[in-house]
Amino acid sequence: MKKIITLILVLTTIGVTAQEKVKTQKVKNPKTVKTASGLEYTITEKGNGKKPQNGDKVKVHYTGKLTNDTVFDSSVGRGQPFEFKLGAGQVIKGWDEAFLLLQVGDKATIKFGPELGYGDRATGKIPANSTLIFDVELLDVIEGIKPYDVKGKDTVKTASGLQLITVQANKSGEQAVKGTKVVAQYSAFLTDGKMFDSSIERGQPLKANIGKGQLFAGLEEGLSLMRKGEKARMIIPSKLAFGEKGNGPIPANADIIFDIELVDVQKVVAPVLFDIKGLEAKKTASGLTYYEVKRSGSPVKAAAGKTVKVHYSGYLADGTMFDSSVERGEPLEFPLGQAMVIQGWEEGIALMSVGDKLRLVIPYMLAYGEAGRPPMIPAKADLTFDVELVDVKDASPQH
Repeated sequence: MKKIITLILVLTTIGVTAQEKVKTQKVKNPKTVKTASGLEYTITEKGNGKKPQNGDKVKVHYTGKLTNDTVFDSSVGRGQPFEFKLGAGQVIKGWDEAFLLLQVGDKATIKFGPELGYGDRATGKIPANSTLIFDVELLDVIEGIKPYDVKGKDTVKTASGLQLITVQANKSGEQAVKGTKVVAQYSAFLTDGKMFDSSIERGQPLKANIGKGQLFAGLEEGLSLMRKGEKARMIIPSKLAFGEKGNGPIPANADIIFDIELVDVQKVVAPVLFDIKGLEAKKTASGLTYYEVKRSGSPVKAAAGKTVKVHYSGYLADGTMFDSSVERGEPLEFPLGQAMVIQGWEEGIALMSVGDKLRLVIPYMLAYGEAGRPPMIPAKADLTFDVELVDVKDASPQH
């Protein structure tokens, strides 16, 4: 619970192509070709391997020189090929363009001016406004995530403006309705085709409870129209996504596209309030109140410097539950004593041993203060947490 647990939407396994036997042959009379952008490239040795596309990961060797033959960088010299994702802006523009023109096994010399390089700023050994020359070799292409093929598929448009294209149907699958938890894999694109996020690439599927406001409106609506095992494309208008403000790589007023697979739909386990009838309310000097619902007698205690794993459910003063690891089915793990959670948690969990259950009644000054944490936590909100300490272990070393 990092000052409140929210499901972050913000993506893995990139399909790796089998390493094929690549044949190469030297080009007898290499020709220099100049593109519309001003890039010049000369293929000196021709391969017959795979040609990359934007979104693919490429492995390359290179030696970079200035026009006076000064070498400023070389993967060959380091004995370590360089990998990057094409079309993602991870490298200078000249590289993103040049490697789309090559195929595995090719060796080439590429040359371009500062407008495709580092412009009018000096970078390391490269002076401002430099023309750059690279001797490059394309060693491998690792296929990236490709958008779903939706040709010939019907588009359903909802009253809100969301468009849904079912790519793979499963009418017998459980539907993602309010009160269920979904597990999904997705790749998200801008309308120009640029991918800005992918749970597949991160190796971290999306998990969310439907009907809890954990996802932005368009994604939640789209998921609620799907069944377990289905794949669909969602075309989400800006007003149902990130609106006028945008978000990170998503520009303001941008419509976005999600290619999504609904991997699982699970019923949510509703948390049960701890029974504190007849229990004594204990209060610390800071103002934290706690009830000892269960004392396990375990010698393994929580302490600053340890990593703790807890299950919890959090409630407002009127009994409204605003967050619950129990409901998500995933305990929260965090280092104690590093201000990763609210002050009332730091103090309350430090009173626990593994297996203990406490109810913590946390005054607002030990929680989210006068401002609260809208929209879930009002201003000056006292909070109640039913907490179980599941595990304690030594913190991972910091590097």
